[in-house]
Amino acid sequence: MTVLLPASPFSRHFCNPPSIRYSFSHKTSICLSFPPLKGSFRIHGSSDKLDTPITMDEQDQQQQNLEINKLEERENNTPSTSTSAPAIEKDLKKVVNKAAATFAPRASTASKNPAVPGSTLYQVFEIQAYASMFLGGVLSFNLVFPSNEPDIWRLMGMWSIWMFTIPSLRARDCSKNEKEALNYLFLLVPLLNVIIPFFWKSFAVVWSADTVAFFLMYAWKLGWLQKTES
Repeated sequence: MTVLLPASPFSRHFCNPPSIRYSFSHKTSICLSFPPLKGSFRIHGSSDKLDTPITMDEQDQQQQNLEINKLEERENNTPSTSTSAPAIEKDLKKVVNKAAATFAPRASTASKNPAVPGSTLYQVFEIQAYASMFLGGVLSFNLVFPSNEPDIWRLMGMWSIWMFTIPSLRARDCSKNEKEALNYLFLLVPLLNVIIPFFWKSFAVVWSADTVAFFLMYAWKLGWLQKTES
């Protein structure tokens, strides 16, 4: 690159005008020369191996590419919730089924269970289960053997669903989904009966909560809501 500038009035006073050279990094040099008799001087610049400047658009594109790569690495390293949720539910089922099979009076999957659907024993267990639930509600609401103080009858009414209803239903040869519902209830009802009295000391409230949990669990496991919607 050569730039011609007008002559300076001071150039004629120099017999041998100096030559100035500036050096920069990346092998860049600028030479200023003052010819002795000419009325102009030259600025010469040269550059070797200079990197091509990056525009703002290219920088934005590179930044976006880096962010996309980071997101992909996170997705690959972190398991998705859709795959982790079924795994958690599967482990929970194993724990519940094992606990219920260990501590419940009898499992409904016993070999050669005579209480098959349609049999008399099947109906007896079913009637016994819902009759004990009804009787427990009557005792919890203090309608039978009324008393102003907490007594054994109201206490038995509060625990009737866990002591009689669930074991009677589990004694039948029920389906897999119903068995899972009963196994969950076998562990859930005691928690409700222990926790609720800390906040509300009422036998009727505890029995009502157990009944609501019972039918909600059946609706979830047996798909009652899905059948009504379809």
